[in-house]
Amino acid sequence: MSGDNPFDGPQLQGGEFVRADMQNTRFDGVNLAGAYFFAVMTDSRFTDTNLARADFDDVNLSGARLHNINLSEATFDNLNLSNTAITNARLDGMTIDGVLVSELFAAWRKSQT
Repeated sequence: MSGDNPFDGPQLQGGEFVRADMQNTRFDGVNLAGAYFFAVMTDSRFTDTNLARADFDDVNLSGARLHNINLSEATFDNLNLSNTAITNARLDGMTIDGVLVSELFAAWRKSQT
């Protein structure tokens, strides 16, 4: 990678990955903004990857590893995130089944007191 842009790899924005078997695929520094995924992506790796406005439809991401990625305005429907851990994430405005994640965290914190 060169410069300060972590997404300076291949430019695949707007690409469509339909009925794709993308198991164990590595996306390093790739710009996939606005891409559409209808794929099996188990054990895939995303590092310094731009997935802004990407659309994930019926995607299996179990075992996937994501580091330093941009998922702003991405949408997910019928997604497998089994055994997923999320750390150091900005979750502003993120919803799960229509509920703001910030509200879920607030309710959880309240239940702990």
